[in-house]
Amino acid sequence: MDRSNQTSPGLGFILLGLSAHPKLVSTFFVLILLMYLVILMGNGVLILVTISDSHLHTPMYFFLGNLSFLDICYTTSSVPLILDSFLTPRKTIPFSACAVQMFLSFAMGATECVLLGMMAFDRYVAICKPLRYPEIMSKSAYVPMAASSWVAGSSTAMVQTSLAMRLPFCGDNIINHFTCEILAVLKLACADISINVISMTVANVIFLGIPVLFISFSYVFIIATILRIPSAEGRRKAFSTCSAHLTVVVVFYGTILFMYGKPKSKDPQGADKQDLSDKLISLFYGVVTPMLNPIIYSLRNKDVKAAVKNLIFRKHFAQLPLQCPE
Repeated sequence: MDRSNQTSPGLGFILLGLSAHPKLVSTFFVLILLMYLVILMGNGVLILVTISDSHLHTPMYFFLGNLSFLDICYTTSSVPLILDSFLTPRKTIPFSACAVQMFLSFAMGATECVLLGMMAFDRYVAICKPLRYPEIMSKSAYVPMAASSWVAGSSTAMVQTSLAMRLPFCGDNIINHFTCEILAVLKLACADISINVISMTVANVIFLGIPVLFISFSYVFIIATILRIPSAEGRRKAFSTCSAHLTVVVVFYGTILFMYGKPKSKDPQGADKQDLSDKLISLFYGVVTPMLNPIIYSLRNKDVKAAVKNLIFRKHFAQLPLQCPE
């Protein structure tokens, strides 16, 4: 390796974003900004109702509150940087800031993978073992389960970020992405990245493969149990308790599989279009999915809808002036 071509980490990285497509910048700036505001408001309301409404003090809504907080953290770690890259073409980001943003994004993504698996287990116990649900999903069980999701996600993010940012980088340090996405950063390394590839492969198996298998097996048992319920009304009620989670899982993992599973183009012009496609799909994964989560749970869960209505009702009447009888 020619060390004379290495770039000093102190110079930071340049984020290309959509600088090659200036006509798209204004549209996507407004679109992403509006989506981010919806994410903050929607997930913020879900956190508020799961804390304030005593009817939602259950394991399922505790996990939902964690998911909403996670979505806010995930988008906040990247969306402000994305919006800034729209306003500042070829945005320069310091090396340390890039490392922090990479860690936060990776940690939140890995944590969500584990958390969705925990939520699937909660639905499995609720439907397949309802009599033992209070015993199995006690507070002493579900709080450590949620905490372990955060610890596991943060731990793997620390490992992956440390391995990536200790590499030597060559050339102009130009990242062809909106953010310091780890795969885009690894392309700039002028050293052997086989350890990084092996480490990420192991992490993908642990945080993508195992949760997907766990969720799939959980829903096989859940569906089998629901189909054995004699009444149609009973089947409908049982399925309604897990339909929102199942929808979120399909959107979350479906986007990941589509993003990393589609074939790569070998044609140079096709490669340019694919780079743009990869960026936009990544944007969908990072912004649209967190925006859909509170919408899905609000539309498909009657307890959440009732809690939101009660919150609005209480706030409305709290603002009305008191009138004393004459």
